[in-house]
Amino acid sequence: MVNVLFVCMGNICRSPTAQGVFERLVAENELAAVIQIDSAGTHAYHIGEKPDERASAAALKRGVDLSRQKARRVSPDDFQLFDYVIAMDSSNFEDLAASCPTGHEPKLRLFMEFAPDIEINEVPDPYYGGATGFERVLDLIELAAAGLLADIRQQHRL
Repeated sequence: MVNVLFVCMGNICRSPTAQGVFERLVAENELAAVIQIDSAGTHAYHIGEKPDERASAAALKRGVDLSRQKARRVSPDDFQLFDYVIAMDSSNFEDLAASCPTGHEPKLRLFMEFAPDIEINEVPDPYYGGATGFERVLDLIELAAAGLLADIRQQHRL
């Protein structure tokens, strides 16, 4: 089993979107039995809340349902449980790195590393912007998700 955790600040926009998009991609590739996916936030602002309505609406337009997700905060146990702990931006990466137990650092990655053909290093936070920000986030997540799946298939021989 390969376990993947997507992380943003509040776990209501980017990381739940990444979770939903990646779940769909994994299911389409018939790998749901061997790849488990979750998301979390580095901060406790929205624990127990559903994803942002704008993120959910944008995702649903692309056939991705986020309605079953609820925000949670990253736990110290997550570094033990997950093979990939993927940050949406450098700020969240730094927060994760500061709490990462010794020996688990290789699990930490920036999501856009999996889309090397794009000259963007971070998935921008769309929270304070308009609807186009959520569409842009989806575009970036879809590209990085494809690269992540290719990496997992190669690293884990799936």
